[in-house]
Amino acid sequence: MKRFEVYRNIRKRAVIFGLPISLFALMMMSVLASLMVIIFSFSFGIIIGVAIFNAALYITLTRITNNPQLFQLAKAFPKIISNKRNSGIHYE
Repeated sequence: MKRFEVYRNIRKRAVIFGLPISLFALMMMSVLASLMVIIFSFSFGIIIGVAIFNAALYITLTRITNNPQLFQLAKAFPKIISNKRNSGIHYE
């Protein structure tokens, strides 16, 4: 009989609607805020604008998830690697 190993790290790569848990939470907060705006507004233009904003946010978040190098501003490795202690004093 086959034995299967228990996978305990399932939350590390958990995905809901194509988004990681943190980005999905951000999307849901945006949806809740949009619902509050829709409830308290009486303009059809605002309702359409909120729907377009949510769609654009979802598309942006899925693109960021699929291509994380877009927002990587710093280089992966420093120019100089040293094991000297950094005193915080700059002599130059």
